[in-house]
Amino acid sequence: MLIRRRKVRIETERMTLRLPAHSDYRAWSSLRDESRDFLIPWEPTWASDHLTRRAFTNRVYWAARAAGGGTALPVFLIRRDDQALLGALTLDNIRRGPAQAGTMGYWVGARFARQGYMREAIRAVVHYAFTELDLSRIEAACLPENAASRGVLEKSGFKYEGVAQSYLQINGRWRNHVLYANLRTDRRGRTDAG
Repeated sequence: MLIRRRKVRIETERMTLRLPAHSDYRAWSSLRDESRDFLIPWEPTWASDHLTRRAFTNRVYWAARAAGGGTALPVFLIRRDDQALLGALTLDNIRRGPAQAGTMGYWVGARFARQGYMREAIRAVVHYAFTELDLSRIEAACLPENAASRGVLEKSGFKYEGVAQSYLQINGRWRNHVLYANLRTDRRGRTDAG
């Protein structure tokens, strides 16, 4: 079966956002490994083979299929100055029909955190989703105590919508998440975060 690879390339001020490639394996596994303690509290439990080449190869194939099929937009954040991999952002679970929505998740390597890269990437992907993918709503969720993630969402135009009970299994436990959304025609103004 031939998969048509959708060329996804989003340029921001400092980065190129693009689909993962097989050649990214070493940079990805190194960044994930060195950022393990930084990422684990906020993510689902890593599988025993999480950092293996085989698991990464499966991710690359999934990314190509999902982007080609229009069900997800998984991109790596590549700094243009030195081609460093900074993290990743995925617009997943893209729903068409009356919903025209998607769910966003992201991570950044520990040494690149709090430098504005993720906010820059989120804004670019949201713009792309609204203008190129014709979506109407982008959703995101994070743990209530994840102040950095809540802050980047709020600074990127997302509005707090509520709490989802036992939303995702994070680090081995079912956890409540705060829900945020960004609407293409948002006129709600600032909302109070719970």
